[in-house]
Amino acid sequence: MSNPIDDVPIRDGMIRLGQLLKLANLVEDGVEATELIKNGMVKVNGEIDDRRGRQLHNGDTVTVNGQTVRVVVPDAG
Repeated sequence: MSNPIDDVPIRDGMIRLGQLLKLANLVEDGVEATELIKNGMVKVNGEIDDRRGRQLHNGDTVTVNGQTVRVVVPDAG
């Protein structure tokens, strides 16, 4: 059974991976985000990504420690 995916709304059309981890409360701070990413413990769209500055867009998913969140851009209209 898979874990539920939580939607994380963002203000702009893009957010960086390190910022999303903090926004979604998956990490305490940027230092923890950097460590998890550097150690290959963060997956973006199902694949390990080691770039803290990776740009995420609407619909992208991020998984850390078995918890998955999805980037959601509210309609700009």
